[in-house]
Amino acid sequence: MASQSSLPTTHRALVLHSIDTPLKVESRPLPQATPGNVVVRVLAANVLSYGREILDGTRPYPYPKPYVPGGSAVGRIAAVGSDCSTFSPGQLVLVDIVARARDDTSASYLMGIHHGFSKTTEKLAADEWRDGTYAEYAKVPLENVYALDEERLLGDSAQGGLGYTVEDLPYMFRLLVPFGGFRDVDLKVGETILIAPATGPFGSAAVSLALAMGAKVVAMGRNGEVLEKLASTSDRVKPVQITGDVQADAAAIKKHGPIDVFFDISPPAASSSTHIMSGILALGRSGRVSLMGGIAGEISIPYAAVLFNDLKLHGKFMYERQDVRQLVRMVEAGVLGLGGRIGARCEGVFGLEGWDEAFDAARGNAGPGQYVLVRP
Repeated sequence: MASQSSLPTTHRALVLHSIDTPLKVESRPLPQATPGNVVVRVLAANVLSYGREILDGTRPYPYPKPYVPGGSAVGRIAAVGSDCSTFSPGQLVLVDIVARARDDTSASYLMGIHHGFSKTTEKLAADEWRDGTYAEYAKVPLENVYALDEERLLGDSAQGGLGYTVEDLPYMFRLLVPFGGFRDVDLKVGETILIAPATGPFGSAAVSLALAMGAKVVAMGRNGEVLEKLASTSDRVKPVQITGDVQADAAAIKKHGPIDVFFDISPPAASSSTHIMSGILALGRSGRVSLMGGIAGEISIPYAAVLFNDLKLHGKFMYERQDVRQLVRMVEAGVLGLGGRIGARCEGVFGLEGWDEAFDAARGNAGPGQYVLVRP
């Protein structure tokens, strides 16, 4: 096991004790590296556009208290447990917050966001993997860190590097969510995918990802201005505005068909939206549907259309570990861009004491390609 003797004995962390009291930056004992985990020095952690809603109870996500919230992150290995065979201190890594029980990989939850919806994940979050990444150091399961080729990603283009900054790298997790869905429905080169709504943070990331994977895109949403902006990025992107008329919208989508895949990434309030019905009706024979949104409530589906057109409905929570590895390889190969290459931009980087401003900035910058980071 790598020695922690050169590390500080304490570190600063953002702690939530109650939804009725403000978050507080506290000094805490430094996490210890033991078998099965690593300690990471956090360099930049993502802030969800609805992060404040989680922590103030507006979105009633269950989580242990007190705890350190957080998001997916980029960091450097600070110390490793005795069973670690590949990582070493100083190594640049991605920190994934999708935690899975080792004795039941079907049980998963998001560290620093919620403790899941089963007794298994609730126990993990309460006892072992409670805290997230809004801290100077974070203890992370060994299988939740992924090595990054620092020379390739951050190196100068004259020496074969891609010239990214550390702040560019966390956007990979914005792309990973739709990537999990695309892989689940086996999106192929040359296919046409309907993405709806395509105007939000994850929908717009899905557009960039689908283009990188060689697909044609029908981008659907309510904001016509944003749709036209997405369409201007490639002649393989065709915009369709949601009007609320199911049949008319389905016909508008079909003009760009045949549609092979419908990827839905709806927000919680979209249960009454007509676009899901329109999207399913627009699919060609043997089309696939990927449901990855956060709709709170029930939706209606066109049963006969699903039956007679041999459609396949897929639900996918986040992504698999092999998806993370594959997406990192795509970025390192230059097949999938980050930052200005795909119109993504960091709209603010905030320290722990600036948590309030960070949540405001994330909520106010939730458009295509926009994201906000915490740098402890």
